Amino acid sequence: MKIVGLTGGIGSGKTTVAKVFNELGIAVYIADDEAKALMNRSKVIKRKLIDLFGELAYTDNELNRPFIADKIFHDKSLLEKMNGIVHPKVGQHFNRWVKNQKGPYVLKESAILFETNGHKNCDFTILVTAPIDLRIKRVMERDNTTVKKVQAIMDNQLSDAKKMTKADFIIENVDLDKMRQQVMDVHEKLLTIN
Repeated sequence: MKIVGLTGGIGSGKTTVAKVFNELGIAVYIADDEAKALMNRSKVIKRKLIDLFGELAYTDNELNRPFIADKIFHDKSLLEKMNGIVHPKVGQHFNRWVKNQKGPYVLKESAILFETNGHKNCDFTILVTAPIDLRIKRVMERDNTTVKKVQAIMDNQLSDAKKMTKADFIIENVDLDKMRQQVMDVHEKLLTIN
């Protein structure tokens, strides 16, 4: 089974694009959601994150997201260490998930696919893009946050220009109808590639 990585910067609309693929019968694995679930479920990850961040990493047995976000916002090395703890487990979970899927290919949606070298485990990659001002507006509305916080997240992700050099397909997510057509075009190509 082909594994197709789906990525894009925050606010690009990866989830919306993934839903269109899902409507076409393609199974979608949302790596970010699984990572969040594993950080709460896995005893090994919990222990390692407490070792890394201290006892405040969890409150009431749940990941203390604001505390962690503040820590990694101010220290990029902590973000890299956390990713080193979480992402291998997500990869193992994904591999088990793939074995239970049917269809011509599956999508693995990950915001940091290229940053974590996850694309090396994919047969093809799709990059979702949108203008930065639109992305910032989307995230501010979705998360009720500030430009500064959105920009800080963007600064921790590769630029679209760098991602474009690595992606096999690019879908621009500005106009819903045009995006749907691009998804259909990519889907048809993926069905014909062996």
